[in-house]
This record gives sequence, C-alpha cells and structure tokens, in this order.
Amino acid sequence: MKKIFYSFLLFASASLFAQKNPTIKFAVANDIIGTTKMFEDKRDIVQGTNIYKSSSNLPQALKKYSPIAENGFVEVKIKNGYENLDRISLADLNQQNQLPKDTPVFIEGYEFTDTSTNVYGDILIKMEVKDYNGKKSLFITTK
Repeated sequence: MKKIFYSFLLFASASLFAQKNPTIKFAVANDIIGTTKMFEDKRDIVQGTNIYKSSSNLPQALKKYSPIAENGFVEVKIKNGYENLDRISLADLNQQNQLPKDTPVFIEGYEFTDTSTNVYGDILIKMEVKDYNGKKSLFITTK
C-alpha cells in the first residue's frame, strides 16, 4: 500500500511541476521565442504583428510552434536594426545548468524537446533545475 501511495505522490508532484501556465502567451520573432509581454514592453522596436487565436490557424512556417499556441500566438516583425536582441539556445541553457544539451526544457510548463530552439534573454526571469519523471530538467518562469 505504501508503494502505491508513494508512487501516486511522486506522480502528483511531477505533474504539478509541469503545469502549463494559461496566462502566458508566446510570441516569435525571427524564429526566436519570446512572450507577448516582452514585446509589449519593447513596442518601439516592433514593426508589426500577426495574431493567431489558436494553433489550428497557424501558417505552415509557424506550425512547429503549435504546441505553445493553444492559448493564442503572436508573430512579431521587428524593425530593421533591432534584430540583435539577446538570445540563447535551450541547449546552451541546459549546459549552463550542468544538464545534457538534449534534455527537454520547460517554459511556463510547456515542454520544448527541440533544444536548438532559441529564446530571448528577456524571458528568462527564473530558472530552476528540478526532477521531472526521474530526470533533471530545466524549468523557466517568464514573469
């Protein structure tokens, strides 16, 4: 009975760590992931936006972002001369946190398995290495 109880506790705690945050809306500019809040704070560098209400409306070029577009998604066009915002790959973040490069990263509960994905440095507010399903993974909070 104890084994069943501890197994349930382990599963429940792992599930809580990976809870998706429905208030976070992701945005992408130049194939780099950010949040809509980040770009609202940098309105002066934004040339234009395309808003998608759900992942089913994404154009083919953005289909790879459909897992993070379930609550809406914004494609941002940045003005010329401002494209060099601070960015880093998820693989590099894993290495900085002494994790293997190919370990999936969780951003606000959304799992990113492609660690070649780049993210803007402005969204990296809090980073923690936590145990998830018996494996250490990087968890990022954006606010």
